[in-house]
Amino acid sequence: MKPYIDADISRLLRAAAWMWLGYLAALSLIDAWLYFRLDTLLIYYLLNGSAALAFLLAAYWEPPSHRLSEMRLPVMLILLAIMPLIGNHLLLVRLPPGPLSNPEGMALRQLPILFLALIITAWQYRLAGVLVFSGATALIEVLTVVIVAPLARLLLAPAAGPPGGFAPAPLQGINVFLILGLVRTISFAIVGVFVNQLIERLNQQQQSLQAANARLAHYASTLESLAISRERNRLAHELHDTLAHSLSAIAVQLETARAYWEQDSAKARALVEQAHAATRSGLEETRRALKALRASPLDEVGLLAALRRLAESAAARAKLDLTLTLPDQLPVLAPDIEQAIYRIAQEALENVVAHAHATRLTVRLTRQDHSLCLAVQDNGRGFCVADLADSGHFGLIGMRERARMAGGELDLASAPGHGTTVILTIGAAL
Repeated sequence: MKPYIDADISRLLRAAAWMWLGYLAALSLIDAWLYFRLDTLLIYYLLNGSAALAFLLAAYWEPPSHRLSEMRLPVMLILLAIMPLIGNHLLLVRLPPGPLSNPEGMALRQLPILFLALIITAWQYRLAGVLVFSGATALIEVLTVVIVAPLARLLLAPAAGPPGGFAPAPLQGINVFLILGLVRTISFAIVGVFVNQLIERLNQQQQSLQAANARLAHYASTLESLAISRERNRLAHELHDTLAHSLSAIAVQLETARAYWEQDSAKARALVEQAHAATRSGLEETRRALKALRASPLDEVGLLAALRRLAESAAARAKLDLTLTLPDQLPVLAPDIEQAIYRIAQEALENVVAHAHATRLTVRLTRQDHSLCLAVQDNGRGFCVADLADSGHFGLIGMRERARMAGGELDLASAPGHGTTVILTIGAAL
């Protein structure tokens, strides 16, 4: 048998030792009240008190080796269980007559100490340990009553003086103690099994709690990894939407300026100035994105004005006929929803400017019941949606991810020669 619950054994044994000494002190007060004097019980308290003190010293002793540490608990349990049994029977002839001097009283005297040993056994060992403890205490008491106690009486009788206390006939005394021992053994088995079942249940709950804590820690780690991944994706989107768009516009303007450089220097200078302004705007946008990860136009003028600015800027740069439809006002939207609408519109408009070769541009933001719908449509050259999806286009992936993060859906419709339509629908946004 080995301990199966990781507990502070020393602390448990020290508590049992102090309870043993406290019980003897309380019992001495009861005996003093019953018998008016304790000189006849001096040997009883010397023996039991010495055993309790030895138990206390052993409880505070720190074994120098692991082997001694493993042996300490069984030895101390044997001491805690045997001493009350042997001491009571050996000293029975010396106790004065009284309610605690008969066999029933003596069994009552030793019962609390045996219960301490029983509870420690049930706490630290498996069910077999409880049954072994119950049987061993009964066997020790039988051997003490049948063999040890008669020999002690025979040796101590000449010095005992006038007969006092309880001195039954040998057979009658044996029968009484055997019956009491049988009752106590059955009681110990019942109580020990009950305590052991409680400890088993506690152990199962502890294991379940540890497993739940492990699952919770894994879940928290997964959430943290997911949050980090999502934040990295968001940073990638922000940098793409700021740096990529700004650099793309600057590149287009500089290429156009180079084309006009020899033919129309004034036009070329104007384009360079626009590129310079776009450079400053892109730099400022990038700084603000890195600082707050939120588009500056949204902070400055709000979603509607920011969308209007985006659409008008895109139409002016690509010389498109613009049809812009925006509501007069919008309800209060969550920041992430505003951010998603703005960034998806920005990506769609930049794609129109850079790739569509269109002449007309339509931008609509409509409110329908409890949803918002953003549509960006052009009449450009279009493309095959399947080919774009297979190529893993970063802008399209970013738009879809932004839509999902905002609780919406993104639909893309296009065909070669028939233009492109991007529709963002965010349900329950209002």
